[in-house]
Order: sequence, then C-alpha cells, then structure tokens
Amino acid sequence: MKNKQKILLIVVVCLALALDTLWSRVGTQGVPILAYHQVTSEIVDDEDEMHYSVSPEEFAEQLNYLKNKGYQSVSLHDVFEAREGRAQLPAKPIVLTFDDGYKDNYTVALPIMEQYGFSGTVFIIVNSVGESEYLSWDEIRAMQQRHTEIGSHTLNHVSLRDTPLPEKRQEIAESKQLIENQIGQRVEFFAYPYGSYDQESFSLLRSAGYRGACAGIAGYNLPGDNLPYRLKRVNIPRPRFGLLEFKLRLWRALLVSPFA
Repeated sequence: MKNKQKILLIVVVCLALALDTLWSRVGTQGVPILAYHQVTSEIVDDEDEMHYSVSPEEFAEQLNYLKNKGYQSVSLHDVFEAREGRAQLPAKPIVLTFDDGYKDNYTVALPIMEQYGFSGTVFIIVNSVGESEYLSWDEIRAMQQRHTEIGSHTLNHVSLRDTPLPEKRQEIAESKQLIENQIGQRVEFFAYPYGSYDQESFSLLRSAGYRGACAGIAGYNLPGDNLPYRLKRVNIPRPRFGLLEFKLRLWRALLVSPFA
C-alpha cells in the first residue's frame, strides 16, 4: 500500500509540474481574464460567500505566482486595441477583473496589486454605489486615477436573460451613461451579472457603445476568437487547497479554451 501511495504521489507531482510548464508556455497564446469579487480578511463559512471572496494573503500569493511566471496585467482596452492592430500586448498578458464594486477593491486589493506591479478592471453596480460595503464615487474616481479601468455591471445586478427588453436596455445603456458622467471617461466594457446573457443583449451592448463584455464562460481568450460580447473568464473563489487550486483553475481554463 505504501508503495502505491508513493507512486500516486510521484504521478501527481509530475502531472502538476507538466501542467505548470504547459500553462507557462502555451498560455501565452491566449489572454486569461481572472474574475474576482471581494478581497477580504473576514472569515467566510457560507458556501455561496466563499464563491465570491479571497483573503488578502491568498490574493497576494496568487499575484506573486503570476509575477514570477512573467505575467503582466493589461486592461481590456489594451486587449481590444491590440486585436484591432493599434497596440501590442506583452508576451504574457493577463487581465484582473472585479465584479460588483466592493469597497475592499480599493482599500485592500488595489494596494496589493500596486505592490506587485498589477492593475485591474472594476465592474460597478451603479445603484449600489455608496452603500455600506460598496465603493463611493470618490473612491471609484481615485481608483481610476491609479490606473484602474472602470466598467458597468448594470444598474441593479439583474440577470439580463430574464429581463424584459425595455428594462434590459435601461440596465445596459443607462448604467454606462451614469458611470461616464461620474468619472468623465468613456465606459467601454461590461460584465454580465451571474454570467447571464442572450443574443438580444449583444445588440443592445453594441448600440450602447460598448466594445466588449465578460461572460460566465470558463477559458482563455484565444487569438482566433471574435466574440467581443462573450469574453471568457477564469473565476477565482476562495480556495480550499491554497495556491494549488489557483493553478488548477488556470490549467483547466487553458485546456477547455478551444471548446468554450
């Protein structure tokens, strides 16, 4: 039995090393967009809440891993400029995104990102701005001045697939306009609440002037992809198995990318 356990351990270690090498090399062919929500030191026991937060220590460990692998953060604007031939991405680009616009994105996540030389994109629920756990407009503008890209996450965090057309149009277009009025800059990108969308959403986003939108589809965004309104992301919840789980999520996303 002990020999079998040793063999299994050797196989697991070898597989992990092989996947890590694969991700380091092949991963440069696509752009991973990581999806975070909260970065908080609060103890989380609820299963749903674990899905939407990581601790500051875990977040720093993940960024340190990415930095050591040679990854450089870029904005979604940078990705689209490169796709359209107006800019060039670094050899290993990665996009860090945060949904909902929690206050800890400013107070906790941003200083850690700056420590490791990263920046991010925050998708704002407009009608939550200023509530107790959410960013204020002053904090959003402060993040913007510190190289944070600001996008929309609707007015009220509704599932667009289940929303009537007039309300859906308002959630998409009005949220964009209100954010632009507050930050004085064009809002180019959108993230679907719950990852929920439909074909109707695509045309509404296009009409409102968005360049792209992040969906709930796992994977990397590959060079041949031409689906600006269903960008793939890698969801990063609070890990149960530390950095290994983070690596496994990246590896899995890479492997499923051609089929997503």
